[in-house]
Amino acid sequence: MGFVLSKAMNDSLKGQQEFMRLQMERQLVLQNLMRERQAAMQIAWTREFLKYFGTFFGLSAVVLTAGAIKKKNPAVLLPIVPLGFVFSYQYDMGYGTMLQRIKGEAENILDTQSTWLELPKGPLTYEDLEKIRISQSKFFIEK
Repeated sequence: MGFVLSKAMNDSLKGQQEFMRLQMERQLVLQNLMRERQAAMQIAWTREFLKYFGTFFGLSAVVLTAGAIKKKNPAVLLPIVPLGFVFSYQYDMGYGTMLQRIKGEAENILDTQSTWLELPKGPLTYEDLEKIRISQSKFFIEK
C-alpha cells in the first residue's frame, strides 16, 4: 500500500513539475514578446521623430545657407554642425546599425566586465526586504 501511495505522490510531483516548467516557458515567451514590442515601438518612435527632425534640419540648412550667402558671413552656418550630429544620431538609431553595435557592446560588458554590473552591497535578499518592511511598518504605526 505504501508503494501505491508513493507512486501516486511521485506521479503528482512529476505533474506539478511539468506544469511549473510550462508556466516558466510561457512567462519567458511572454517577457520576450513584450521586450520585442517595446523595442519595436522605440525604433518606430525614432523613425517618426527622424521625419520631423529631418524636415527641420533640411529647412534650417537651406535658410542658414541663404542667410550666409546674403550676409556674406559663413559663421551663420555654424548651427548646422550640431544639428547634423543630432540628425546623424537619429538616422543611425532608426535605420542604421546602432542597435547592433549597442547589443555587441552590451554582450562584451556582460562577458568581460560583469563586476561593473554588481549592485552596491550585493543583491537584495529576502531578509533585507523583511528588515526594510518591518522598519517601515514600525515607522508608520508609531506616527
